[in-house]
Order: sequence, then structure tokens, then C-alpha cells
Amino acid sequence: MDGSSPQTAPFRDARYAPRALEVEQRDDALILRNPMPYSEAVQTVAAPLARWAAEAPDRVWLAERDGDGWRTITYAQARTRIEALSGGLKALGLGPDKPLLILARNGIDHALIGYAAMSLGAPIAPVSPQYGLAGAELSRLAFAVERLKPAAVYADDAVAFAGALAAPFLAGLPVVASLNPRAGDIAFADLLTSSPVAPTCTPQDTAKLLLTSGSTGKPKAVVCTHANIALNAAQIQACYADPEPPVLVNSAPWSHSLGANAILHMVLHRGGTLYIDAGQPTPARFGETIRNLREVATTYHNMVPAGWGLLVGELERDAALAARFFEKVRVLQYGGASMAQSILDRVQAVAVRTIGERVSFAAGYGATETGPTACNIHWHNARSGMVGLPTPGTAVKLVPAGDKFEIRVKGPQVSPGYLDQPDASRDAFDEDGFYCLGDAARLADPQDPSAGLVFDGRLVENFKLASGTFVAAGALRVAAVSAIGGVVSDALVCGEGQDGVGLMLFVDPTAAARLQKVQGGDASAVRAAIVEGLERLNASAKGGGKVNRALILEGGPDAASGELTDKGYINQALARDRRPTELARLFAAAPDDGVMVFR
Repeated sequence: MDGSSPQTAPFRDARYAPRALEVEQRDDALILRNPMPYSEAVQTVAAPLARWAAEAPDRVWLAERDGDGWRTITYAQARTRIEALSGGLKALGLGPDKPLLILARNGIDHALIGYAAMSLGAPIAPVSPQYGLAGAELSRLAFAVERLKPAAVYADDAVAFAGALAAPFLAGLPVVASLNPRAGDIAFADLLTSSPVAPTCTPQDTAKLLLTSGSTGKPKAVVCTHANIALNAAQIQACYADPEPPVLVNSAPWSHSLGANAILHMVLHRGGTLYIDAGQPTPARFGETIRNLREVATTYHNMVPAGWGLLVGELERDAALAARFFEKVRVLQYGGASMAQSILDRVQAVAVRTIGERVSFAAGYGATETGPTACNIHWHNARSGMVGLPTPGTAVKLVPAGDKFEIRVKGPQVSPGYLDQPDASRDAFDEDGFYCLGDAARLADPQDPSAGLVFDGRLVENFKLASGTFVAAGALRVAAVSAIGGVVSDALVCGEGQDGVGLMLFVDPTAAARLQKVQGGDASAVRAAIVEGLERLNASAKGGGKVNRALILEGGPDAASGELTDKGYINQALARDRRPTELARLFAAAPDDGVMVFR
């Protein structure tokens, strides 16, 4: 291109609206508010479908793989089918306080029946497919069913979820299945022949019951009202001066608010097109994502950091893929976990080499309870770790917590609380009505709050060494993975009550094989890269930021056990607890040769 470097090249226009911020000092707390107006005209999740079915009836809303091609559904087709499905679900008794449990992968039928239930005012409860697929530990699903109390079940494939559907805790519930319905099940195609029912939902109705990750205890069912979801989409839209409908390829699961609300519903709200990606951010499943990105030029691309780590290697290797990927994309985004700066820099280097421009890397911040988007980056950015500033209409309270700030949120997207847990709902909010997320943040520039916030780890994940030294586990995890530079896909930060910090490392097999080929070596090349990276990290680190020991783990995180969420984020506590032998090796008084020791 023009020879610009990744550090100095101009940014492609992301079509952002101007940044706005009001700052208030209240006792020890700092309040950040975004006064930018946003539309309150749409307050149910059903309303955007009616709009786009009228204004752009032939535009594709959703597409999913069908062999070598795509099965698509337009906005007009979707409205007709959703109203028919609503009639069928109403006949089954669904309505307010009568939820539909969804056991399904992302797909067109999943979206249609979900919006059909919500349009009736019936909550949907999409649980992670990991809860019910073959080999799953069904106790998690049993607990979810007990908490959610569904009135019916939808499964995309009754064979894929056969064990779960036959479990006693689902006995007696009507089951709708798109593929392979069993005797007594209702075929999805038959439900489409029902008499249509127009939307009757209201802004105050519960649209979704989304389970929390359970990383700090048993999962809770977050109440997401129609207004919560609809207004959060409007808040995100107000961050842009961009009337063009977005085009996405995305795999984020709809059992989580990122995929269900910030992706699926954001696309609907803005009248865009979503190509449903059946790939996953793992070496074994990422090929499907690459196939899709070769065919579809997106305008916005969002992935978890594990996915970006896999994609950047393919972009570096394949100029044709890079040309297609950067053809139209204006904003790149990561979520679900923090991302190493080294990965972001590599993506920008390919962008500059391909189109002569950088593409703004955004990140959002929030939780299931906050819509999910409480903050996002809505200005040009090439720095990892940033979470931006409050979205329009949102206030963030920063409360001192040691040498950090605890972050709390108030806005129209914040959930009223948890299903049938009034005490937990009450305790989730502070005296001023701010939702307490349990996360830490800091100002990117202490003298200029408008420069944005930096995520500073989960307060619940942090710990102290035997010496009393504080370890910011989240920040150290990202720093270590970044320092090692791509060979390692993720890390477990260990050491509570120990003399020093230890890391258990997951190696990226594709990057490791590439390194060994380039260096003409064996597995020692991977170990050497880890040692070099951690020594470099330790040279500039202090106290709890230094790594004393490291151990390479065999294989990767186990999704079936729940230690790897389907967003690609590792549940640190669970993953550590499931590896007592490795943990003992890591901190043994006389470590074996597999443990790397740093002085």
C-alpha cells in the first residue's frame, strides 16, 4: 500500500458519533455520565421486526449454512413465520411467566421461535448447548430447569439433545423440535401452520431469562425486560453516525447476552444482516469461521480474544483472505475476556499492509445484568485493554477499592434483578441504585477521564500471596499471554497463599507447530519462547506482577465440564480446581523438570 507503519497509518472511518462525557466527584467516588441522546421510540424486541418488514421486506435478516450455500430469511418472511409460531406457542400455554426453555445452537429456527415467544410476552430461557449435548453433565441443566421453571422446550435437533430431553426433570413438558422430533414431540414445521398472532408484549414484560456463568456460585437467572434489551440496542446505535445496515459473520452463542443482545438483536434493531457462524474459537472448529469470512465481506466483526488469536495467523498467511476480510470492515471488536496487545498489533499490521489503513479496535464492557453493554469504545483506538466510556444514557460510578476502582453501573439497560431471588437482587445494587459488577477499572489517563476506562480485572479473581502481596490475576494473565507472543492461547493464574505466582499455560497447537517449523526444532522451541517471554515480563514487573513458575498443560480447556464457556472465556477457579495434580507440581518444594522456574 502506501508504506505507512501500523503505528502511524490513518484509521479507516468507523462512522462514530462524537464522544460526550460529564464528570461528577461525589465524596470518594467518581461518576461518569454520557449525556448523548438516544432514541426511546422502540421499547420491545418485536418492534424492529415490524419496522424492517415494512421498510426493507426483501432484505436478508439471517443466513445460515446449507451445504456449500446459505439458507436465508428476509425480514418479511421472518415476520410472517414469527406470527405463526406465536400462535402455536400461545396454544401451548406460553405467555408472561410461562418461559420457553431453548436447547439449541444458533440458527434461523432458534431465532424465529425465540422472537415468537418474546412477542407474546413469554420469556425465553436459552441455556448453553453444553448443558444438554451428548456427554454433558446434566446436573447443570437440572439446576437450570429448577430455577427457570419452563412451560415448554425447543430443541434444534431432538437427537443431538436426546439424553437431556429424556431426563426426568423435563418430563411432561411439550417439546418443539426442528430436526428429528420424537414420538409426541411437535415438529417445528407443524407449528408454522398455526393461526398467526400479532405481538402483544410490553416494555415491562420479561423478554429473556439469561443464566450467569456461575463462576462465583450457582448460576442466577437474570431478568432481561423488553425495555432493557431494546434501549441498550438504541444506546449502541447512538454511538454511531452510520445509517447503513451492518453485515456480520458471528458465532457468539445466544445463550449469553453478548451474542443474543449485542449481536443478534443489535443487527435486528439496525436492520442489518447476520451470517450465523457455526465455527468456534478452537483450532479444531475455526476452519468453518475462515470459510465464512472468505465468502462474506463484513462491516463489523466481533470475536472473543481466542478467536482473534486464531484469525490473525490466517490473515498473516493468506493475502486473499486478508483482502476479503478488510474489504468493508469499519470496526473490529473483542469481548468476553481481555486481549493481548500483541494480537491487536498483528491484526493492525495486516490491515495496513492490505488496505493502507488501521481499523479501529473497539471493546465493550458490561455483564448479563447490564444489557450487556454499559461502556464501549466509540472513537478510533488501537490499544488493548480499554473498555471505553459509558454508552449514551448510562452512568458509571468508580468507587475506590484498594489501589483500584470498583465499577458500578446505572442505566435503562440494567436488569431489575434475578428471578425469584429478591435478596440477591437487592444486594446487587448500592445505596444510589448502581449495579455492582464486582470488576475493577482505572482511568487510562488519571488527568483526563474522557480518555476512557481500562479494565483492571475481576475483583473476585484477585488474591494475595503468602507475603500479603496482592496479585491482579486478570491483568497478569493478559500481560503474560501478550509477553509470550502467540505460542500460548491462555493461562491460569495461580498462587493464593503461596510464596510466588505460578502459571498453568495452554499452548496454541497451530502457533506451536509453526514456530517449530520455522526454527527447525521440537517442543523445546515452544518452551524457549515461553521462558523468553516471561523473563521479559519479569524484567519490568514488580511484586505480584512477577511470575515465579510456569507449567505447560496437556490439551486445552474442557468445554464439556464448563471450565471453558462457549464465549471462549476460561473460568479460572473451576479450571484450577479440576487440576489438583498439576497445581501440586507447580508449587512443589522440589519441582520436576517440566516446571519452569524464574528467579
